[in-house]
Amino acid sequence: MTVDFGWGRSPAIRVASIAWKGPYSERRIRAQFERLDRWARASHVRTGRWIFLEPNARAWEVALELRGPARPPAGVRTRTLRASRFAHIVFDPEVVEPRVVYHALSDWLRWQKKEKKIRTVTSTRELYLGNPWTERKAWARTEVQFLVRP
Repeated sequence: MTVDFGWGRSPAIRVASIAWKGPYSERRIRAQFERLDRWARASHVRTGRWIFLEPNARAWEVALELRGPARPPAGVRTRTLRASRFAHIVFDPEVVEPRVVYHALSDWLRWQKKEKKIRTVTSTRELYLGNPWTERKAWARTEVQFLVRP
């Protein structure tokens, strides 16, 4: 399997999201994604990608892309992730260890910064085409994006 870095531009994405601060907890991330998914299914809201964001240190956010009108319940907010430029990798975590991917991408971006191709990395996010815990296809196409300022 080949893993390569790439540049991309993301359009604005309308999402329903839940944010919190604290230590990293995969159990909490999964629970919050499941909460969003249950709400979307019960409300018959069309959804798209599943997005896990790390906007700051020890700050986390899970989001579901919305593809139609929606009224979220208490504790869930709708917002628009602004259009942005990013560096990314698409990979299968069963083949390539995620920590290797994160390390490689951050080192590559450090060199891009030294060469004045970017100014800074603003945040990171992971995108899945569906539920990564239950859909093998969604897990096998994990996309990691580092949002950058040119």
